[in-house]
Amino acid sequence: MKYWNVSVEKALEELDTRVKEGLSVQEARRRLDEHGANAYQQAKPESVASMVLRQFKDVANIILLVAAALSLALAVREGHGYLEPLVIFAIIVLNMTLAVTQERGAERALEALQNLNSPSCLVLRGGARLEIDTADVVCGDVLLLKTGDFVAADARLVEAIGLSVDESSLTGESEPVEKDASVLIEDDVPIGDRLNMVFSGCLVTAGNAKAVICATGMQTEMGKIAGYLNNTQKLQTPLQRRLNRVSRTLSAIAAAAAAALLAGGLRQGEEFWAMVLAAVSLGVAAVPETLQLIVTLTLTQGIKNMAGKRALIRKLPAVETLGSTSVICSDKTGTLTQNCMSVQRAWVSGSAPVAVSEEAVAGPVCELIHKLSLASNATLEPDGEGGERIVGDATESAILRLLLSSGEACGQLEERMPRVGEVPFSSARKMMTSVHALPEGGYLVLTKGAFDRIPFAAVDEATLAERRAMHDAFAGDALRVIALGSRRVEGLPQSGNLEELEGDLTFEGIIGLIDPPRPEAAKAIQTARRAGIRTVMITGDHAATAAAIARQIGLIGDGGTVITGRQLQAMSDEELVDNVRDYSVYARVSPEDKIRIVEAWQERGEVVAMTGDGVNDAPALKAADVGVAMGQAGTEVAKAAADMVLIDDNFATIVEAVREGRNVFSNIKRTIYFLLVCNLSEIVVMLGAQLAGWGMPLTPVMLLLINVLGDGVPGLRLAQDVSDGRIMGRKPIGRQESFFAGGLVRVIAQQTLAFTVVSMLAFWLGAFVWLPGGAGPSLLVGRTMCFLVVAFTSVLHIFTVRSRASVFKRTVRDNLPLVWSAVGIIAVLSVLALVAPLGAIFGLVPLGPASWACVFGLSLVPTLVAEVVKLWDNRSESEHYRRLLLRHRNVGEE
Repeated sequence: MKYWNVSVEKALEELDTRVKEGLSVQEARRRLDEHGANAYQQAKPESVASMVLRQFKDVANIILLVAAALSLALAVREGHGYLEPLVIFAIIVLNMTLAVTQERGAERALEALQNLNSPSCLVLRGGARLEIDTADVVCGDVLLLKTGDFVAADARLVEAIGLSVDESSLTGESEPVEKDASVLIEDDVPIGDRLNMVFSGCLVTAGNAKAVICATGMQTEMGKIAGYLNNTQKLQTPLQRRLNRVSRTLSAIAAAAAAALLAGGLRQGEEFWAMVLAAVSLGVAAVPETLQLIVTLTLTQGIKNMAGKRALIRKLPAVETLGSTSVICSDKTGTLTQNCMSVQRAWVSGSAPVAVSEEAVAGPVCELIHKLSLASNATLEPDGEGGERIVGDATESAILRLLLSSGEACGQLEERMPRVGEVPFSSARKMMTSVHALPEGGYLVLTKGAFDRIPFAAVDEATLAERRAMHDAFAGDALRVIALGSRRVEGLPQSGNLEELEGDLTFEGIIGLIDPPRPEAAKAIQTARRAGIRTVMITGDHAATAAAIARQIGLIGDGGTVITGRQLQAMSDEELVDNVRDYSVYARVSPEDKIRIVEAWQERGEVVAMTGDGVNDAPALKAADVGVAMGQAGTEVAKAAADMVLIDDNFATIVEAVREGRNVFSNIKRTIYFLLVCNLSEIVVMLGAQLAGWGMPLTPVMLLLINVLGDGVPGLRLAQDVSDGRIMGRKPIGRQESFFAGGLVRVIAQQTLAFTVVSMLAFWLGAFVWLPGGAGPSLLVGRTMCFLVVAFTSVLHIFTVRSRASVFKRTVRDNLPLVWSAVGIIAVLSVLALVAPLGAIFGLVPLGPASWACVFGLSLVPTLVAEVVKLWDNRSESEHYRRLLLRHRNVGEE
């Protein structure tokens, strides 16, 4: 039943309870047994064993596992030793450990949701007031609420006196909602407009009430959010999809090459197990064993860099995904705005309206603020850390904050004019009155509230029109307008009814309040726009407020439109996908709406980041490619559901995180380019030499040493390279865009060919050609020369892939660790080949001077070829732009 749409009597009848007695203790216990506790159900977490088993679905791990098993079988059969299978198994264990450790950052969103509720609440049972655990309330319990209470469960109001509830964690609306038990609400209104309801987890900021609980646990609005969190599935990140495609491509190449190698060898009469060993070697060559390790460590370095810029990454893939972000769906309250009501404008009759700042309050406006603060109930209280904090309604807190900025001590006004009486605010009256004793005798009556509800003294039409025009101007800018009237009286009513003093009031002035934009938000949105990123505001606040803020931060122009949750709900999912690009501001939306918006953008192929701080944002944060929560104002629910937390709650920090994410993606792309050239050339060398009948040019342990030391260490340094400074001038990487876009396939093919030619030439020279000063041609000499050329060309290749510019144009000083790594690796590998006992472990033999000269000479060839290709490409690109510019000039002259 939609309890907001029925009378109190009907709700009590439906729930079979009585407002004065509540449920009996026995009936409450029966309902608790039947319907369960008032708690949120949590999805069963994935076990560590399940995570480990899932790693065996990874193509690279499967290939390595098969290679390790065959290598172990051959070691047992042939008695070759166990170094090769042990090394392969160690790499598998390392990859899996990293993956499982990353995933064990378990989901804590539902635990945080549970913590939102107060551990106990006050209810009526059998006519007695009982304090019980929140988990024990049931439908039909009569809940007693007062200022400072958290609502235990969703409830229909029965009685409410001056009740205001902060629902920002649920709806995103920054201002407390004034409740009214007597109204009936349409059945299809948003949560924020259900004025006769209170909701689980929300805070009572003023007044007291009696309400009958109508939903508990997963049936509450908070419970529904918990359900969305359980059921929302995270899409694979762009990085995961791209890495999977690379793995599938390599596995297909490896399988085809291994099959061709095995078939060709058997056709030539080779021994079966020897060919199996060759096929295993080819499989090892195909897999870049260090790729997962390099990617993980690169993302970890990105996390450290982002933490230095006040962005805390909770999930590793989010680092790269941020770099691909093309749409930021941002919550308004606390993200684009300060989540703090502020007096923006004031007007005193007979003067011009004044833009108010906390640095400058003077003259008539200062007197107006003084009187408004007297008629307010916000107070200063110790904050527990030696300071003070303002406690009270958001509007009254803003007034007190402005008063303090004027240099007036909070208690001085009350001491001079102590309050002697009050008529509390109520949603029906839309105003409150306070009465203060004057030092000279008599009393000052102050009434603040809605402009059209305060009984001002009669004035001429022109004055009234001026006041109304000013009120409408404030309201038209989405400001909340508070008016103040005053009156001096000599005595108080004998009846004691202070409402008798509310009449013939002198108009003092009006103020306009709003939750203002963050000062850096507009600039951040402009920066994002230049980077090709679309910003969309999604809020539970009113449409007029959302539009005003959106215009102030440059999100929409003066003619920009706002779409409401009701309009959104009238659309089908297909209509939303078709039209989602037309909307930049959404207002009065529900948690379900936020998920639909995120998914609509994802259907259009966009990579979506969702920012937010409230419980209402959590499901969409989880559904988005990157969920971004606020660290200071954010709830624990939002933080637990997010991929990234902004430590300083600064929207501009997202832009810096995107910059770092793009740099990470660029580095990973270059690393994959580097590793693919190395691994593909190893495959071709292995296959070519075997099919040519030359024998196996590299053993599995040699390949592992190259892949880990010659490729892995330089690859890791490359993945931590600095950006070129132009990275935010490029468009975001598309969701489906390949790592190999932009002609990278051609470059990889050219480099692979160059690598293959020099490597096979080195093997042929060592195995079949006599070189001066050496021991003569042999398979071991050929393998040693091939091993060194493959390793050295890989190390030198790292400098080629750093930039499209010439290797001679980038200074080595901007990545000294890369340079020293390259020098160190070349030195270590040379020592292995020079020192016979060490080399024997890996099947290497000492070389003569001529052999070393061939090794170094051949190792330089691929780098020189790459530089020539770069020079040609850069000249062609420059010529293309020159012709394009000339064409535009000719068009302009015509």
